[in-house]
Amino acid sequence: MICNLDDIIKNSKKILLISHMNPDGDTLGSMCAMYSMIYHRFKKKADMNIVSNVPYNYKFLPNIENAQRYFDKSLVYDLVITLDVAAIDRILDSKIFYEKAKCTVNIDHHKTNPKFGDYQIIEANASSCGEVLYNYFKANKWSIDKESAICLYTAIMTDTGNFKFENTSSNSFRAVADLVDAGANPNYIYKQCYETKTKNFVLFQNYCVNKAEFLEDNKIAYTTVYKKDLEKFSAGDDYTDGIAETLRAIDTTEVAFVAKEVDTKLTKISMRSKKTDVAEICTKFGGGGHTFAAGCTITASVKDSIEKLLKEIKL
Repeated sequence: MICNLDDIIKNSKKILLISHMNPDGDTLGSMCAMYSMIYHRFKKKADMNIVSNVPYNYKFLPNIENAQRYFDKSLVYDLVITLDVAAIDRILDSKIFYEKAKCTVNIDHHKTNPKFGDYQIIEANASSCGEVLYNYFKANKWSIDKESAICLYTAIMTDTGNFKFENTSSNSFRAVADLVDAGANPNYIYKQCYETKTKNFVLFQNYCVNKAEFLEDNKIAYTTVYKKDLEKFSAGDDYTDGIAETLRAIDTTEVAFVAKEVDTKLTKISMRSKKTDVAEICTKFGGGGHTFAAGCTITASVKDSIEKLLKEIKL
């Protein structure tokens, strides 16, 4: 169904924007960009719901201070928009707002997205949700303000790994060039995203990489993260971001993953690869993502989850 955001937003009084759990630069940048566009184009204020805490390095995003983690569950919204949410269960308890909303819009770029919601704006070939939004705004002649430009640039930059991942396209560069012209400062945004890490963050990541395991002639690399590890370094959920990419960067590695303990019978998996379709693997466990970057949650202990995952990796 064709999604006309102009009409949908004009006809909505109470609007909620939702990011996915363990938010990254794409979901947060996209959410804040949409917030700013709604304000500047329609003179309306939307609520922003973050399902987990905002990572330290994204607190510079314009309007991120207006995002809240906890909302009154009795609230009913005219419009709920999810941004960069590959599957509805990735908004956890906030799904109640989606289910009660008069209208729902799903904006995303994951090829495994099941197309939930009343309306969808999904581009599986786009580098990021930020690029999907940029394409929509330009196609529909929405004027991109400076705040939105900063947010969209952040979304595209972080989801392309600073423009070095396989999902980076010529359209990605055309988009960010336009966003720079609209006021985004590449140097400032890069430093905020990649050069504001705390000491504990760096030490924690080094600890996890140092205890990595290697299998199949070093073609598979993985590490484990237990609750006790997080407690030792006073680590937040975002502290594991980038570890799988670091392991994938090893020249012999073809598939890398991080297995993080949620509880004794629940394990969160983050997978990266150079050639193997890890989205296909994660889909078998109810997850999904992109060909070379995907994730899932397995209902089993860390040890058992690793065993299940290894059986599905075919090199």
